[in-house]
Amino acid sequence: MAMELTSENFQAEVLNSDIPVLIDFWAPWCGPCRMMSPIIDDLSAEYNGRVKIAKINVDNERELAMRYGVSSIPSLKLFKDGQVIREALGAMPADKVRALIDG
Repeated sequence: MAMELTSENFQAEVLNSDIPVLIDFWAPWCGPCRMMSPIIDDLSAEYNGRVKIAKINVDNERELAMRYGVSSIPSLKLFKDGQVIREALGAMPADKVRALIDG
């Protein structure tokens, strides 16, 4: 299961992380976001210990969404050493998300 990020745990879990972090910016009312949810959860188990996979509800965390330029959801951003290194927009199959993670 993907971890839920908030402004309270973002610094510790993402910016200070020793491993890459994939964040799914989403909202409960977003159909494509709901389609991505099982894929994100499955990849969380698959990459456990190698990549943190997390979700940010843009309705609850507007400031984080604005800080990282999220204007469309779902929006995936891969962080490494506190910086966004790759990103993708829209719903996609698991193999495309793996390609985003693996580079």
